Amino acid sequence: MLESGIVRNVDVAGRIVIPKEMRDVMAINEGDPLEIVKNNNEIILRKHHKGCIFCGGNKHIIEFMGMCVCYECKDALIEG
Repeated sequence: MLESGIVRNVDVAGRIVIPKEMRDVMAINEGDPLEIVKNNNEIILRKHHKGCIFCGGNKHIIEFMGMCVCYECKDALIEG
C-alpha cells in the first residue's frame, strides 16, 4: 500500500477528517456511506456500494423489499 504522507489526529469523539484532496481523488462526497474494515493491523475506509445479498456482486442491482439482488440471482430464483 502506498503511503500518502498525510497525518491526521483523532479527536475526542473518535473522528478524523479525510483531507479534501483524498476525498476528491476517491469521489467521496458529503453524505456518502463509507465502509470501515479491519484487516490485520490496519483500518481500511472505502466507499460503500450495496451488493447482492446472495452473491455479493454490485452490477445490475435492484432493490426488492429493502434488500439488494442482482439480475443474475433474481433470474436464478425465478428458475429455481
